[in-house]
Amino acid sequence: MLARPRRIAYNLYHIMTVLYRNRTFISIQKIFAAFAADTLFHEGYHFHIYERVLSVRMKYQVNVYWNKGAVRDANQDSLVVLQAMTSQGRVLMAAVCDGMGGMDRGELASGYLTEELITWFYDGLLKAVGQKKPLWVLRRSAERKLFQVQQRMQRYAENHSLEMGTTMSMLVLWEKRYLLWHLGDSRIYRLSTRKKKAISLLTKDHVQGKNRLTKCVGSFGFFQPDFRMGAAGNREAFLLCSDGFWHEMSAEELGEILAPEGMSEERCDRRLREIGEAAIRRGEQDNLSAVYIRMQKQIEQSGD
Repeated sequence: MLARPRRIAYNLYHIMTVLYRNRTFISIQKIFAAFAADTLFHEGYHFHIYERVLSVRMKYQVNVYWNKGAVRDANQDSLVVLQAMTSQGRVLMAAVCDGMGGMDRGELASGYLTEELITWFYDGLLKAVGQKKPLWVLRRSAERKLFQVQQRMQRYAENHSLEMGTTMSMLVLWEKRYLLWHLGDSRIYRLSTRKKKAISLLTKDHVQGKNRLTKCVGSFGFFQPDFRMGAAGNREAFLLCSDGFWHEMSAEELGEILAPEGMSEERCDRRLREIGEAAIRRGEQDNLSAVYIRMQKQIEQSGD
């Protein structure tokens, strides 16, 4: 039976020590989850002392924007960001899922998928990274999880005589690599400091006509997600967003406003909010959600 998503806020910080495959290392997670619900905050801190060893790692600055908009009664978008430091480097997963508003229980579809992606992060992604599995194993692992989620959604919909679905745009960063999986019309942009290619769209909208989705995760059978991978560099950024966030904004506007050079957390929070407000003024009626991830090198003290 498909469980209703727990009410979790988009701010949840957890720093902890993990014993994994008989090797102890520091796992640092910064989690954002928004499940079209009320807020609940929790903090936990656990520290362990290690020998200090200098190493160069990638650091991820994360900003989140989540707004139900000016018209909708509820936010059917769900999003999540998790990151962990492993013995193989820092790993981050981010996803934006937009529940299909024209159908039944869009917030349930997006929230359930997001919860299952959280489970995959811990039980699938981190396990594969710790075992030094090749990237194709990560790809297949995520696709198996999506197939399982789709099958459960379909059974739930059949048992309750309803239709349900959600988009999904998911990004995994592992040091200097990125992998993405995509279904629907949420988007993933890549932003660069290079003037000739300040912003590029990494995903393709699965839409027919104006609003009809041709691919999603839901009660309509399994769709193979688009997959893409590549190298990610220092001071680049990625923007994941639902269609409500990008509909009224051109790519050039997004690239100019969210250029990664000198982008602090405070400035990014302000600019994401300004984009959302501008989209609403221009007539956007949907929910608006976005995750911004900026990459930068960092000299760290880690333990053997």
